Amino acid sequence: QVQLVESGGGLVQAGGSLRLSCAASGRTLSTYAMGWFRQAPGKEREFVAVISWTGGVTYYADSVKGRFTISRDIAKNTLYLQMTSLKPEDTADYYCAASLTSPQRVAGTGARGIDYWGKGTLVTVSS
Repeated sequence: QVQLVESGGGLVQAGGSLRLSCAASGRTLSTYAMGWFRQAPGKEREFVAVISWTGGVTYYADSVKGRFTISRDIAKNTLYLQMTSLKPEDTADYYCAASLTSPQRVAGTGARGIDYWGKGTLVTVSS
């Protein structure tokens, strides 16, 4: 079992920055790929970024590449998403996710490959 709790969401102006955190617990975190997804009102949940817990291999959605950075602190069992140059279209609920598949597969298959989800944190970017 893996438990995921997100924090750090809020309201920010376009062009601003925000950092999301995800506190993870579970005995076998090292076997998981950890990622971030988002879901805007009326839209499907979409992949944002993923990282392998031990190796640090990362993949990003094209829409956030160069603006968002995913990272993890193994000692703190915490996953991060640093978001910069935020745009109104980044507004969504952001979900932390854990998957037993590879980071590459998570990036390719999206939400279908996720084993555990957090409850989400809302990010609102005003224009």
